[in-house]
Amino acid sequence: MNWTALMNVPRLLMEADLEPAVGHRFQPTGFADLGAAEYDLPDGTPMLLVESAQSVANRLEKSCLDGDGPDLAPELAGLPYVAATLTGSGSDVRTSSLVEAHRIGSPYFLLNKQFKAKLTEEMAYNPKRPLDWKKIYATLFRYDPSSLIHGVFLSLLEGGRVRAPRALTGFIEASNVKRVVSGGVKNSPVDPKGELQVAEAESSEKGVYSNVPYARVEYAAGAITAYFNLDVALIRGYGLADKAQRLLIALSLLKIRRFLKAELRLRTACDLRMKALRVTSPEGYELPEEEALLRQVKDGISACAGSFPAPPVTELKTGVKVVATKKGSEQAVEAGAI
Repeated sequence: MNWTALMNVPRLLMEADLEPAVGHRFQPTGFADLGAAEYDLPDGTPMLLVESAQSVANRLEKSCLDGDGPDLAPELAGLPYVAATLTGSGSDVRTSSLVEAHRIGSPYFLLNKQFKAKLTEEMAYNPKRPLDWKKIYATLFRYDPSSLIHGVFLSLLEGGRVRAPRALTGFIEASNVKRVVSGGVKNSPVDPKGELQVAEAESSEKGVYSNVPYARVEYAAGAITAYFNLDVALIRGYGLADKAQRLLIALSLLKIRRFLKAELRLRTACDLRMKALRVTSPEGYELPEEEALLRQVKDGISACAGSFPAPPVTELKTGVKVVATKKGSEQAVEAGAI
């Protein structure tokens, strides 16, 4: 790793040229009530958002999980995170800050009174006083370094003043796009007219078992590009020791490498592969291979071990109860720990 080249620039920018693994068509991300995100550049170039920043963040996080989580991949043992076993809901369920949408800010952690008190004390957090950001970032790094990479908002701390933006951002765009309109039919050889219904079915909908025609819109593109922005200046601004900054950077780059290598089947009809990867800033910098980055991360975990809890995984037990709502039943967190 050329640390000198990285630590003297505001950000590390990368672009990866992608293409469909088979054929020319692909299916982009879709948004409820909106569909695909098509737009034009000022020069008229038709563009398409293939994968949003939110989705890429989730996929980058998943690249370092043991399967789908909630735990970390074994080769990254020693990197801290917070896990909670949810008790009182009929069966114990385990989750972690690596898979929760709000990461360490999840109610399963911050509504656990003991952990919230510990976090508040170590951050020296007082909603009525100026914040000590250096202590806040050091505490977040201590319990979950990934929260500093992917962003976190501790909205459940009184005042909701503690937040950190993403240090690593990625998204995928396609340019010079054309729509590919096709269609098909879902065949029902048993009930093509939709006249049958399972007697024990609770739903009274009709026709759901019949032959159903549908339209399909895919896209072809002149180019598909994944963009990554690692905000090195933000990481430096956390005020952490050099070894901690290097761990955050190496872990971020490892996630990019793993995502581009194994996580590019975004949907059933969107299976991509990488053609080329280039660093656009700083000029001349070359991204290390996955094996070298993994060694850097392991070395960083060892170097920072004194800043982490022992054991590194903070295990909590958080009581939950089932709360009836108009739409059915859902879990709610009790304001307490068991």
